[in-house]
Amino acid sequence: MASQKFVDQLNVQIGNEFAAHQQYVSCAIYFDALTMPQMAAFFYRQALEERDHAMMMVQYLLDADADVQTPGVEAPKNGFDDIVAPVELALAQEKRVTEQINQLTALARQENDFASDQFMQWFIKEQVEEVSTMSDLLKVVQRSADNPLLAEEYLARESIGDGNGDGDPTAPGAAGGAL
Repeated sequence: MASQKFVDQLNVQIGNEFAAHQQYVSCAIYFDALTMPQMAAFFYRQALEERDHAMMMVQYLLDADADVQTPGVEAPKNGFDDIVAPVELALAQEKRVTEQINQLTALARQENDFASDQFMQWFIKEQVEEVSTMSDLLKVVQRSADNPLLAEEYLARESIGDGNGDGDPTAPGAAGGAL
């Protein structure tokens, strides 16, 4: 069974993942209001991915017969000064989540909780991808700040974050299945 310290921290992380979901919804709404459908769709997909991460963690705790807590989250930042700001915020968020995932993994190892350590490995791989994606997108929006349609064109052409990674057979199962 999972160590209680790990369970407690994973419950905190569930809240962090739901907060990331809410923040990405806010970013998507900002781009939707600007009639930037590619950027909006990208952030709506990112929001769903963060929700799925939380539900994967919920399922793990259920499978480990551990107590699951669904913490409340702070309101996300709403409204941005320009098209660069939400992507800067998203990159900072992904870097913060990476650190949280690394800390969870370290805690599992410290507790000799090998099952939880193994569970966290997929998230480590996922965070490398997430930081890379946001870093690339930030460079694009910085270059296209004066012509936002270039960012739209980039997303349409490159299909980053388009869900092509869905169906990863190594991904943990999510509570509620494929809702």
